[in-house]
Amino acid sequence: MKAIAIDGPAGAGKSTIAKAIAKKIGFIYVDTGALYRAVGLYVSRNDVNTTDKERIQPMLKNIQVELKYVDGTQRVFLNGEDVSEAIRVPEMSMHASNVSAIPCVREFLFDLQRNITKVNDVIMDGRDIGTVVLPNADVKIFLTASPEVRAKRRYDEHMEKGQTVDFDKLLEEIKQRDYNDSHREIAPLKQAEDAILVDTSDNSLEQSIELLSNIILKQIKIS
Repeated sequence: MKAIAIDGPAGAGKSTIAKAIAKKIGFIYVDTGALYRAVGLYVSRNDVNTTDKERIQPMLKNIQVELKYVDGTQRVFLNGEDVSEAIRVPEMSMHASNVSAIPCVREFLFDLQRNITKVNDVIMDGRDIGTVVLPNADVKIFLTASPEVRAKRRYDEHMEKGQTVDFDKLLEEIKQRDYNDSHREIAPLKQAEDAILVDTSDNSLEQSIELLSNIILKQIKIS
């Protein structure tokens, strides 16, 4: 089985690009951020602060998160409910960042992520895929872009969905999440030593997909 790890900060385009490449080369796409968003959704629905480690730990036994493919599209299920849209509202980004800093949550989702790679060729994106989850991945890419570009992309995504958002607030949240993700004690966001750095600030989506596709196919062919 082949494994491709794509890490990088929020809004860098990891999910969109990885999804397109997975379809192109016939790999399974695994959006690890969606798993953390689902946990964050469950916690917030139960009126618990998503930074409250003590209260969240006993809640994990009541959580079942699944990735399923419906008509060729990855859907996220939380205790049997399709929450694919619910986890994409703006506030879920910070909830995901908060719960991802909690060791027991990371351990809870670690086995699920690893097990998927045992039976599938996968492209997996997140914050610590190349450094922690899949340290022996065949290809590692660290995907980034400037905070302003990433905030504009998120802004456009929400507007296309009819969600009213404030650009300045999104930019501040992006910067705060960058800080949180890179400074957390457990599995902080950082570039793996053997990862290829790709900055997409000046690229269109199509250009970024083409660039990463070429990198991945070249690396897999070499290996």
